[in-house]
Amino acid sequence: MKTLEELRAIRDRMQGQVGLRSEDDTHTRVVVGMATCGIASGARPVLTTLSDLVQQKHLTDKITVTQTGCIGLCQYEPIVEVMEPGKPKVTYIKMNAEKAAEILERHLIGGHPVEKYTLASANL
Repeated sequence: MKTLEELRAIRDRMQGQVGLRSEDDTHTRVVVGMATCGIASGARPVLTTLSDLVQQKHLTDKITVTQTGCIGLCQYEPIVEVMEPGKPKVTYIKMNAEKAAEILERHLIGGHPVEKYTLASANL
């Protein structure tokens, strides 16, 4: 059993590490919704494709691919959110592995969001 002081030290150390990660304004964050609805809709191959391509193309120093829980838009799953430093978040909907590869090439490498796959293009 840890003492209260040891637990506080662990908490402070971990908060410092989390703060360092969240303040990194040079990384593009790509987040894939991996709640039950996302997984059921095919998010796992999307996440795998993005992760694999970022590694294969040696982009890990610029792009971080992570997963999250529910994004709250189940009817649009699989969802991928791209958060680039200094730019508005782009939300891609109804993704699959092929679209994910296109997003990597055209948006993350080429700098041009693929409007036809975005939430903004959905008929809400």
